[in-house]
Amino acid sequence: MGAPFDISFVLSFLPKLLSTLGITLLIVVCALVSGIIVGFFVALPRLYKVPVLKNLSEIYISFFRGTPVLIQLFLFYYGLPEILKLVHIDVTRAPVLFFVILTYGLHTGAFMSEMIRASVMAVDKGQVEAAYATGMTGFQAFTRIILPQALAIAVPVFSNLVLALLKDTSLAFTLGVMEMTGKAQTLGALTQHFIEAYLALALIYLVISFTIEKLLLVAERRLMRHEVRDNPEKRTFGIQKNKSFRRIIAELESGKGGVGL
Repeated sequence: MGAPFDISFVLSFLPKLLSTLGITLLIVVCALVSGIIVGFFVALPRLYKVPVLKNLSEIYISFFRGTPVLIQLFLFYYGLPEILKLVHIDVTRAPVLFFVILTYGLHTGAFMSEMIRASVMAVDKGQVEAAYATGMTGFQAFTRIILPQALAIAVPVFSNLVLALLKDTSLAFTLGVMEMTGKAQTLGALTQHFIEAYLALALIYLVISFTIEKLLLVAERRLMRHEVRDNPEKRTFGIQKNKSFRRIIAELESGKGGVGL
């Protein structure tokens, strides 16, 4: 049993936990950047239906989406150095943060690839054909027709991925990375005020998540501003957006439709 609950410890723990916020945000940003890059290249073989690469992409996505991120952290931290030793590459002295960012980047890349693929496929194929009919090149059609609409569709999914990644970084302390959750665990062990430590941690995560959600909501509304202008009744905006999501799900399940790249 810990010490009796004392609200003053929550306030005293907040600045101490915020001192490790930089590590948490570093993991999130690096994992997002690497995940977007990896996800883009993983999505291409499935969009263009490249025979061998398409199968490899599906295996990659299935592994990272079908296994817990905690197991992936252990596999990369303990297993990757042993595998690289077979080709005489020594990474045993690499910092733990390197393996954490690598794992989260590849994990995020699997979800990003599905987000990119679904967003591109959700754009009406007729619009692309009309762009070609007006004399646009493939690059022009992608940047002017497909990309703006795909970004608007992807923002809500991207928001969920960012928030999930932020919360998943709490597992990094299992490898010894002193991020916010690791700091909370240490403070609780030193003072025996575990409830106060985790309550302060929850407040910080809540504020950060709320801020990110609102910022991405503003971005989504900005990307969808043309649809809002075309629609005289703002109430139908939510219906149109939900309709897009239903179309994405239907196309993913049926394997039909979408943009022909």
